[in-house]
Amino acid sequence: MYLSRVEIDREDRTVMRKLSHLGAYHNWVEQAFPGEVREGTRSRKLWRIDQIAGKSYLLVVSESQPDPGQMEVYAVKGSFACKEYDPFLRSIKKGDSYRFRVTLNPVRSVIEAGMKRGKVYPLYAEADQRRFFLDRTAKYGFHVEEDQVLIVEKGEETLRKQGKRGTSLIKAVYEGQLTVEDPAAFADLLCHGMGREKAYGFGLMTVIKG
Repeated sequence: MYLSRVEIDREDRTVMRKLSHLGAYHNWVEQAFPGEVREGTRSRKLWRIDQIAGKSYLLVVSESQPDPGQMEVYAVKGSFACKEYDPFLRSIKKGDSYRFRVTLNPVRSVIEAGMKRGKVYPLYAEADQRRFFLDRTAKYGFHVEEDQVLIVEKGEETLRKQGKRGTSLIKAVYEGQLTVEDPAAFADLLCHGMGREKAYGFGLMTVIKG
């Protein structure tokens, strides 16, 4: 596994016009793996947009290394960085404590009369968004005390797909302190993400020792 990062060139107006919705970012990420494009294959990837010290960054977790030139198509030239993720993943132990950040699409699914699949409803209230996160921690191999998680950003993002009308996806960004309970499940989370809409900028958790 690999963890990559580039700084988005927000000073370029053409770039920002092209990156006006989540589908454009999704396409950027997919094009950064030209071998898969040529072969017509598609591996699972996680990505997220972060705002740090007034700059915007695209983070990507992937099974193979992305192409540096494609990663910098909409980025500040020379800002691409990539490192192997596996050594860190193998180092995770039960009881380890990390500070975390993750962007999620908090929703609930309700099965209504006559429906085989549940209808998805966004969760707007902060209490519901917090519960959405806390109810899923055990599944992903970690524990968080209720007073150790904050929602630092919330809103909606536009998703457009070719030939379809645009839709809005609710977003909540969570930060806090966690403790690893199941190292294998937690490592799987870091590789494969949490929750829905992982192809469109949700579900990627990053951690630092703390």
